[in-house]
Amino acid sequence: MDRSDNVRPIIIKRKKVVAGGGHHGGAWKVAYADFVTAMMAFFLMLWLLGSVSDDERKGVADYFSPTTAIDSATSGGDGAFGGTSLSTVTSVTDEVATAEAFQSENERLQDVAEKFAALAGESAYAEELLRHINIRLTDEGLLFELTDLPDAPLFDPDTAVPRPVLVQLARLITDAMRVVENPLALGVHSQSFPAVLRDNPVWRLTVQRAQAMRGLAEQSGFDPERVKRVTGHADRSLADKTNAMAPQNNRIDMVLLRTVTS
Repeated sequence: MDRSDNVRPIIIKRKKVVAGGGHHGGAWKVAYADFVTAMMAFFLMLWLLGSVSDDERKGVADYFSPTTAIDSATSGGDGAFGGTSLSTVTSVTDEVATAEAFQSENERLQDVAEKFAALAGESAYAEELLRHINIRLTDEGLLFELTDLPDAPLFDPDTAVPRPVLVQLARLITDAMRVVENPLALGVHSQSFPAVLRDNPVWRLTVQRAQAMRGLAEQSGFDPERVKRVTGHADRSLADKTNAMAPQNNRIDMVLLRTVTS
């Protein structure tokens, strides 16, 4: 026998190496996907909270609160208003309508002022009349403020007897006021009287003059039903606070009152 026949054969084993450390399953992929989804939901929630109003945010909170009944006025929705509550839309609509009505009334009151200016301009005594009057829009309405002048009072001194200039002014103002139907408020103010007087006439005098002014307006054709109030203010609201006895403190307020508030 040949000697080489007794030699054991050499067997070489080759181990298969798999890159990446072998197969570990796909669970980590599921976990990662859940994490990414959660982060997207978190940032989406932050964006939504930053883009809605306080009322809408309260509506969402009420919807998910198990102890609070859902309020249809505050709960959001995905309907025609895109999540805005119906009460909010109604409120905005009402505000717009009120603003438009307020502006429309301002224009009508301005028409009254322009009507008076036109009527006064046609008078032969326009210059004398207009120096007594100041017209302006106030929060209360359109104010015609008639004031005494040092050389031209509106009433005879210490009486409620109107001077011709006041009679003429009352007629022109009430004629101009006929273009609207707003109610009228009349108020009369007075200068102060000497404190030594035993019977200070300031209250009685302003009330009498206010009633006289109401009579002049009605005699000029003004509807008595439109007169809302007639007030004597005495000397409690002086135009010239540095001189309580100045003639400028004797004045009459004729106010066409607003029917629409802003």
